[in-house]
Amino acid sequence: MRNVINLNRFRKRAEREASAKQADANRAKFGRTKAERSAEQAQADQAKEHLDRHQIDREEQP
Repeated sequence: MRNVINLNRFRKRAEREASAKQADANRAKFGRTKAERSAEQAQADQAKEHLDRHQIDREEQP
């Protein structure tokens, strides 16, 4: 005689595995750590300040 299988457990386990696989794919595709985001933001701010300091202000002549 065969073992009895609880179909709800099987279904839920399959859903968890699919969800975990999707989460791994999303982390690989979109994931960046907070340190990486803040470092990139700091670098962008520094570049913007550098450009602003070297901008030449010219007044329009009528």
